[in-house]
Amino acid sequence: MKETLIKYIPEKAIPLVEYLINKHKVHLKIVNQRQTKHGDFRRLPNGQMQITVNNNLNPYQFLLTLIHEIAHHVTYTKFGKVQPHGKEWKTVFQHLMLPFLQPEIYPKTILPFLANYLKNPKASTDADAKLSLALREGKAESGKSFIFEIPNGSTFQFKNTLYKRGNKRRTRYECLNLSNKQVYLFNQNAEVILVTS
Repeated sequence: MKETLIKYIPEKAIPLVEYLINKHKVHLKIVNQRQTKHGDFRRLPNGQMQITVNNNLNPYQFLLTLIHEIAHHVTYTKFGKVQPHGKEWKTVFQHLMLPFLQPEIYPKTILPFLANYLKNPKASTDADAKLSLALREGKAESGKSFIFEIPNGSTFQFKNTLYKRGNKRRTRYECLNLSNKQVYLFNQNAEVILVTS
């Protein structure tokens, strides 16, 4: 397990993660990138519990996603069927993440945002714009830009569809889908391909 984990998470986190995987009998599967989620927890038809995590995440995102999914596993084992991101899961997730909140594992540029997020964790880390940006170390994927970086009125591509960037609401941007003329709200850290500015 260590040989696999060293490719995906910070080295200092490996003993803690190995302990959790063994203690909770986690079946971890590392999968290709999915557009809609970083990780997943499910009970397979044979009764086995499986956690999947995307292989394209950086070590800090990967570790947070893995612990998020282990928290689902532990919550399910302890409480049965409860709200996926309800109070039981939040408590378990906070408890599991606490030992990882140290500068040997997470850099000081991420720690304050992570600590703040863990006060009331959401279903997705991407819902916390500041944490999401810190986890990506302030850089969009090569060839892409964050939506907040592109000019208002510019055209961009997202999932093979063209949009025109509009005004910012509180935390999201209104963007006009140029095919169906509907307005969609985009997270400010959505990664898009700029077409014309």
